[in-house]
Amino acid sequence: MSDVLFTSHAVAQGGREGHVKSDDGVIDLNLVDPASESSEAGSNPEQLFAAGYAACFDGALNLMASKAKKNIESTLSSDVSLLKDSADNGFKIAVVLHVEIKGISQKEAEDLAKQAHDFCPYSKATRGNIDVKLEVHAV
Repeated sequence: MSDVLFTSHAVAQGGREGHVKSDDGVIDLNLVDPASESSEAGSNPEQLFAAGYAACFDGALNLMASKAKKNIESTLSSDVSLLKDSADNGFKIAVVLHVEIKGISQKEAEDLAKQAHDFCPYSKATRGNIDVKLEVHAV
């Protein structure tokens, strides 16, 4: 195993209609299955994954821009969808990353997004496992 830089901890109870809490209490959320007819407010695993992936990818994108000596402003949004998996009658997820970058051309934005996708730990973890689509726009 590589050198560990840090480890995050969280506990989930009750599955998709339960609760999740980080060890420091910053994340302390009720979970609600969006497919259910519940009127309760809460998050879901896909929403939490979307937030984490967007933040991680945006960090990788800004690191790649810094290394390329490009001064950018970026906004990252992530759509994580829960899909039926016909292979085993179960479920799987797919991601669309919407990358908006100010300060560079469309070609430069696409190049930086590809570099970020190669570098981002979330992208590495999902590569070959789920469909991830990049939608890159220079704005």
